[in-house]
Amino acid sequence: MLNIHNLSVSFQGEYLFEDITFRLGAGDRIGLIGKNGAGKSTMLKILAKELEPDTGQIAADKNLSFGFLKQDIDFVFGRTVLEEAYEAFKEIKILEAKMEEINQQLVERTDYESEGYHQIMVDLNDVQHQYEIIGGYNYQGETEKILQGLGFKREDFNKLTDTFSGGWRMRIELAKLLLQNNDILLLDEPTNHLDIESIIWLENFLKNYIGAVVIVSHDKMFLDNVTNRTIEISLGRIYDYKKPYSQYLILRQEIKDQQLASQKNQAKQIQQTEKLIEKFRAKASKATMAQSLIKKLDRIDRIEVDEDDNSVMTLNFPVSITPGKVVVEAENVSKHYGDLQVLNHIDLNIERDSKTAFVGQNGQGKSTLAKIIVGELKHEGQVKLGHNVQIGYFAQNQAEYLDGSKTVLDTMIDAANETNRSKVRDILGSFLFRGEEADKYVRVLSGGERNRLALAKLLLQPLNVLVMDEPTNHLDIKSKNVLKESLKKFQGTLILVSHDRDFLQGLTNKVYEFKDQEIKEYLGDIDFYLDQRNVENLREIEKRDVVKVQPKESNKQSYEAQKKLKSLNNRLSNIESKINQLEKDIKTIDVEIATNYDKTVADPEFFKKYQTKKDDLERLMLEWETVHEALEELK
Repeated sequence: MLNIHNLSVSFQGEYLFEDITFRLGAGDRIGLIGKNGAGKSTMLKILAKELEPDTGQIAADKNLSFGFLKQDIDFVFGRTVLEEAYEAFKEIKILEAKMEEINQQLVERTDYESEGYHQIMVDLNDVQHQYEIIGGYNYQGETEKILQGLGFKREDFNKLTDTFSGGWRMRIELAKLLLQNNDILLLDEPTNHLDIESIIWLENFLKNYIGAVVIVSHDKMFLDNVTNRTIEISLGRIYDYKKPYSQYLILRQEIKDQQLASQKNQAKQIQQTEKLIEKFRAKASKATMAQSLIKKLDRIDRIEVDEDDNSVMTLNFPVSITPGKVVVEAENVSKHYGDLQVLNHIDLNIERDSKTAFVGQNGQGKSTLAKIIVGELKHEGQVKLGHNVQIGYFAQNQAEYLDGSKTVLDTMIDAANETNRSKVRDILGSFLFRGEEADKYVRVLSGGERNRLALAKLLLQPLNVLVMDEPTNHLDIKSKNVLKESLKKFQGTLILVSHDRDFLQGLTNKVYEFKDQEIKEYLGDIDFYLDQRNVENLREIEKRDVVKVQPKESNKQSYEAQKKLKSLNNRLSNIESKINQLEKDIKTIDVEIATNYDKTVADPEFFKKYQTKKDDLERLMLEWETVHEALEELK
């Protein structure tokens, strides 16, 4: 399906990866893993032909189609959910515009007998034929079915996309990919911003997907549930095994252990050979044997052990000053977006040094309340911050809070003050932005690198309260662990919005569940909360009855079906052309009979020909009906 040969990409003189070769086949569901900045998103962009590699070749089957889900979705403001979903059908939309243009011409023209008018009719037929083949008469119903399968209600279809949360926008993008029926899906962090219900739906869809899938993700459970192959990018090379993530890690360690054992044995053999060489060199009678051993030693292929990139960021959030006992007090808080009510008369008290988790399905108001607390959203009701409260905010959509035209270093310097500006380089180094990495523009950073930069910026401001909205999105597994450990040590107050149970375990001592515009308090950690709800994990809490949407049958009809369809359409067009001509002939004869009846009666063959044309017209009308029914059956 797709062959990648000797692919290399470098940035600022350093290779992300060099001379990478692998093959992508139908049914492959690949987990593309590696540290932040290893080149995973770059690889997806190259496969999607959005980026050119420095060297190497990509050989693909003819007419191979790609669907690319990026980390950051760019929605055009002002479109409804339905209008955005219809963007999946570019070709259909072009043909609709053509048909509208042709129909307009037919309305405006009156030269019905001319060849030009006839040609317009032929053009219309051709466009309609193509429109039928690519599913033009079915796409609207199919779109509504998929959107409903993804949790949208019919009343949501005409709402603007900008009134929905990031997770719901991601669902629209997933719906578009499903509707396009691509041969290869490239998914960059698809579970970011998705609640558990959406993740389960996506897992079910991908398990049944007949094409190839390449997934960049740091969600271990998602990778284990979906993938059947893992490719890791590490230190410029790849490791490719036909195992899902967890099994791959075990296999990779086993291989490394074998390499270490083999290397140890080889080193012992080399050491023994070197001792013999030294021993034989001293004796003239053994000089030939010594030379033979030296040549043998030179020919040995030294066993190398796969290197691991174990570099991790260092992170510590210092508390600025001690705030008052009550940090946040919310009373009668409500928030709605247009007709959509998200929060309704919420009361909330956050006390100093508490560690609080916000959990629940997407769209229930978790991020909304976080933004209200940090003063980013207007609302009804009152929110008061306590004495000496200094908030540090980590937003879910970090891309919107960082200026892509600035370098990493400039971003930090602009956020620094006189007391910590001299420490900027040291802070960046601790977040793995060393040397020339600090001169990179923000726009070229991966999602994980942007998150690391956002975390680094937090260290430049005084804070005693941390509000973090999905901070683990885009972060690799090692960085997640570093962040978790730093938050455990944080001496201030923490408000954490997350869907990740592993991350939440051991971090919080209070849980607020968001559901149906209200919140419910649980005085315990995430495990206590799950125990109270009598479920094993957050997936059970967050999922509703998930509508299983199977990958639809391909819109691309088989060659034989298309051939038959085209034949029937041509036949129908031919019949319609003959009917049109016969109707014109009969109309002409009718006029002649009316204006010159005596002459027509005198010709014995006249009425015979007239009747033959009428009989032919009746036969063609019956034939048209039969062909039309056959066409409908085939569709």
